[in-house]
Amino acid sequence: MTDAPAVLVAGGAGYIGSHACKALKAAGYLPVTLDNLATGYRQAVKWGPFFEADIRDRTAVREAVAEYGVKAAIHFAAFSLVGESVKKPAKYYDNNVAAAVTFAETLIESGVGALVFSSTAATYGVPSVSPIPEDHATLPINPYGASKLAFEGALRWLGEAHPAFRWTALRYFNAAGADPDGEIGESHEPETHLIPNLCKAVVGTGPALTVFGQDYPTPDGTPIRDYIHVTDLAEAHVIAIRRLLDRAESGIFNVGTGEGATVMQIIAAAESALGQKVPYTVGPPRAGDPPSLVADSSRLKAAFGWTPKHSDLETIIRTAARWQRERPY
Repeated sequence: MTDAPAVLVAGGAGYIGSHACKALKAAGYLPVTLDNLATGYRQAVKWGPFFEADIRDRTAVREAVAEYGVKAAIHFAAFSLVGESVKKPAKYYDNNVAAAVTFAETLIESGVGALVFSSTAATYGVPSVSPIPEDHATLPINPYGASKLAFEGALRWLGEAHPAFRWTALRYFNAAGADPDGEIGESHEPETHLIPNLCKAVVGTGPALTVFGQDYPTPDGTPIRDYIHVTDLAEAHVIAIRRLLDRAESGIFNVGTGEGATVMQIIAAAESALGQKVPYTVGPPRAGDPPSLVADSSRLKAAFGWTPKHSDLETIIRTAARWQRERPY
């Protein structure tokens, strides 16, 4: 046990999870990481105790809760590759829905009354308006988005059945960048995200960037995304935990900047920020990629008092490039 309020962070050895752990520690919480290291890194667990276990492991979850007096949790432990989800939908429903429900049920049985869920803008599918508000229709076009939406539904009904259990689903748009202090960053295998692959191409640790499609209905034919710095995203999780522990109502919030950039605009911003050309080739569009995803985050800003501080493209790209150059796992 410890005097600092403990938060169980499932997937805390991953990219966003490790940044959330750092932010939790800075805010006076004790992050207790639970991760099976399927995609996370032991080196990223720096700010609290570590349980190497799967979210289905009821015994490990109960032990972590009991040992540290956990009262709140964050769930990051999902598979998140859109293309892979199209090819392997069963894998995504098994982990992102079935295992997640087991985890939530164990938390409730163990007396944990607050859960923040890492959800996604992929729940919206192809939006009819931009920026996208939370009450937009949810019609996902890939199994990844569908699996996240299914667990949001499970949370709603779990909350109905267990009134002491409160939850917040944060639908993020595109997390990017790395810890400004350079302690942690984005390391995936395989890496499918635009900005780390761009940075690898520039610093020489990866091949030329592939631009997937140039025929989307956007100004330059490449997809538009709303990029949020991972440190700003982590801060939103800290506020979400604080609100739930203060008995805020359950709910769903978008987390983004409200501004979108095309792939070609990101390339231009990187060339300006890094002073180097970005080598790239053009490939076919990826299955399951919508043309544009930009957040309406006004609900979050009003409820959380949250404003992104690091999410300009230059900061995102510079911190990401520094990580790829100096400290990748």
